[in-house]
Amino acid sequence: MPKKFLQKFFPSPEQVQGNPSLRFLSPLFSKPNLWHVNRRSVARAFMVGLFTAFLPMPFQMGIAAFFAFYANANVPISVGLVWVSNPVTIPPLFYGTYLFGTWLLGTPSSDFSIELSLDWVLNELVSIWQPLLVGSLTIGIFLGVCGYFAIHLAWRLHIANNWKKRRINRLKRAAEEEESN
Repeated sequence: MPKKFLQKFFPSPEQVQGNPSLRFLSPLFSKPNLWHVNRRSVARAFMVGLFTAFLPMPFQMGIAAFFAFYANANVPISVGLVWVSNPVTIPPLFYGTYLFGTWLLGTPSSDFSIELSLDWVLNELVSIWQPLLVGSLTIGIFLGVCGYFAIHLAWRLHIANNWKKRRINRLKRAAEEEESN
């Protein structure tokens, strides 16, 4: 994987520790693997980030950082992947997970109209929370596991491709040296 490319966009642990408003996160910096870009930490970060992106709750970035800390995953990637569910994508994502949850539970989906009010949330959430939670957790786990294995596979393919290029270059150099002799 493009380690150097990814590391250009990540803040260093020292930069984050130097920020006065983030000093409370100092335990995150005691584990160096939380900032390294390697196959295992990036794969775990994809698992954590994609799972957390589908949790129907606020503060997903904080939850992703917490899970990344305990899973020994790359924190910036975990937190960044949470933005799969952003203000633009949340309505279709969570409506889809709600419908999937109703299908899994075998319950009929209710027709409702969304209003941006606390009253609507308190009244409607009572009737839709179970299918929404079941669908969100199921899809989050599925996509997290798929992301984990996809990163492992992509990383291995990238390394195998680099080895193949090195071997070809080595053979070309050997052929050029043989011709020059």
